[in-house]
Amino acid sequence: MTAYKVEGTLLFKKQLSQDIRLMEIKAPEIAKTAQPGQFVTLKLNHLSVPLLRRPFGVAGVDRDRGTLQLMYRIVGETTELMDKLAVGSPVDLLGPLGHGFAMEAKRPLLVGGGMGLAPLHFLAAEYKGAKPDVLIGGRTKAELFWVDLFKDKTGLQYETTDDGSCGVMGTANAVLPQLLAKGLYDCVYVCGPSKMMRAVVAEVDKAGVPCQISLEKYMGCGLGACLSCTCSGIGKRVKVCKDGPVFWSGEVTEW
Repeated sequence: MTAYKVEGTLLFKKQLSQDIRLMEIKAPEIAKTAQPGQFVTLKLNHLSVPLLRRPFGVAGVDRDRGTLQLMYRIVGETTELMDKLAVGSPVDLLGPLGHGFAMEAKRPLLVGGGMGLAPLHFLAAEYKGAKPDVLIGGRTKAELFWVDLFKDKTGLQYETTDDGSCGVMGTANAVLPQLLAKGLYDCVYVCGPSKMMRAVVAEVDKAGVPCQISLEKYMGCGLGACLSCTCSGIGKRVKVCKDGPVFWSGEVTEW
């Protein structure tokens, strides 16, 4: 698939929580071809610092309007600058990049936590056929704004919070084994913090259900050239940016 280097235009910004934002960018070439699980790299046009482009998973597209959505947590220099960006500002984008989700499952279950829910949001919106069910995990009720974002794109929704302030108390695995025991799902799609993903994949493997995971690693180039995002695959090192970021869970042994 062709990647485009374009100068997009920031159309809209929205505060989703204290430190999480959504932005909508006009970039027709990317919006037309992006698939769930793919990402873009971003650079703020007028700045030489930060030097490297930063990767962000595509959280949604409107192909008719030629726009894409990115969601980000304010955690460092680039995202702080993004938060200060004015509507109408140029945004230097390269994408879509990477290998996205396979969407052949008839009865999908999405499991996500934190910013890992952003690519799953795009997946839910694009899924054909039956709406997927979704299991949303967060530390507190304040992190479950995702429930409203997913509600018109999914079937059944389940929520967990570490402190029990919303849904079931605990991690996603407080609910997942019971869901898998029903035998309703033929594929589980997972994205979130590495510790959560490893625990979820272990439960899914026990149930014998195919599982796709979307990995997040530090990326220097996003094109497979710098090798900064490699991880262990079966008999070889794989590049998260180019071979992934989506893999079948059995394709990688370390993340």
